[in-house]
Amino acid sequence: MDKNIKKYFKSESIFFISAVKWISISTLIGVIVGTIVALFIKLVSFGVKYVSSINYYYLFLPIALFLSSFIIIKLAPNAKGHGTEKAIEAVHKNSGRSDFKIVPVKLVSTLVTIIFGGSVGMEGPGTQIGSGIASLVSKLFKMDDIDTKRLVVCGISAGFVAVFGAPIGAAVFAAEVLYIGKISYVSLLPSVIASYASYFTGLYIGTNALNYSITYIPKIHVLMFLKIVAFGIFIGIAARLFIAFINFTEKIFGRIRFFNPLKGIIGGIIIVIFVLLVGSNDYIGIGENVIDRALSGGKLNNLSSLFKAFTTSITLSSGGSGGILTPMLYIGASLGNIWAVIFNQNIAFFSAIGMATFFGCCANTPIAAIIISLELFGHSTSIYTSVACMVAYLIMGHMSIYPTQILVTSKSPSIKYDANKEICDCKNRDVNLKYGFQKKMFGDKDKD
Repeated sequence: MDKNIKKYFKSESIFFISAVKWISISTLIGVIVGTIVALFIKLVSFGVKYVSSINYYYLFLPIALFLSSFIIIKLAPNAKGHGTEKAIEAVHKNSGRSDFKIVPVKLVSTLVTIIFGGSVGMEGPGTQIGSGIASLVSKLFKMDDIDTKRLVVCGISAGFVAVFGAPIGAAVFAAEVLYIGKISYVSLLPSVIASYASYFTGLYIGTNALNYSITYIPKIHVLMFLKIVAFGIFIGIAARLFIAFINFTEKIFGRIRFFNPLKGIIGGIIIVIFVLLVGSNDYIGIGENVIDRALSGGKLNNLSSLFKAFTTSITLSSGGSGGILTPMLYIGASLGNIWAVIFNQNIAFFSAIGMATFFGCCANTPIAAIIISLELFGHSTSIYTSVACMVAYLIMGHMSIYPTQILVTSKSPSIKYDANKEICDCKNRDVNLKYGFQKKMFGDKDKD
């Protein structure tokens, strides 16, 4: 047989075997993760429904945050914080491998945090649970580092979709969130398979996929385009302020020098006082009822985004466990709500765009955000979301809610950063002033 023919069949057989292998393993991961996270969602829903029926249930939040922090510190310190960040960190620093005991610890600590009013979501635990299970499966099959990383991406995808639905967006999110300026295409097939397996498993168990009907369809014209660009700039600036505030709050609590679980009591007391002062429970817990209200065209409090950012930062900084993505969706929807009211626009329409855009730029996953918008709201809304999302993504600059994302390429060729490093470690090495007005404002470095 001709050597070229042999080489052709050899390469094709490798692709075929690889596809079969990853379809099989990804399906397994999707079913396992989908089952566990779906049952977790049902448990949280039951707990929230039962506890919220108690008057002033949030008064127990200081004890809940204390318990959450105590459980994590004693049993699995890596379960601390919003889980997606820890999953990304495991991929970059430990080839995706993590301790399986993180899974039960994350489940319990997040359950305790959410049912008593902690301002977090379930997607972070979902992705960290997914990555933990993927790591265990990798260990059982004795996979190498490269395959383990791909499998963990499957786990992230499966955990994400189990909470939000949007299987294609979840798969792209898992492949996109690891890097800024790059998508892990090698992980995309297994990520998609795991996402759909988890998605259908959740539907079979009885969890409800998110789906909203945004009936308003504006005419495509220059004025609307300019409004969306302006809105994207607004969201990008708001996202930068949100991340700066989260980091500031973490530093403040980090400077408190005593037993960490006691910080949970302090954080809980702050949130309780805040709730009593504002006279509303809208800014604690998951907040999905407020998101639903915004996407139905209801007007929210003008300070709702600021209030939610405050309760979320205190919850996570003081020891609470849970995801930060759901609060970001809440904040994005409320920002769109405020924008629509101020400029007399359709409330549901801009709430939907704000929700996807704020999440996409904070996480540096604009493509995933656009696809999720398409799956949740329909193509008419996603046309505008794509514009706002890409504008906000650029305005966001080199900041991220996930500081261990790897910066592969700078978002602007005029700004040179250390490449292939975690975003938290990247340094601005040089700025090239290309335009005349920049040189007038900042000086012409060539003349210095």
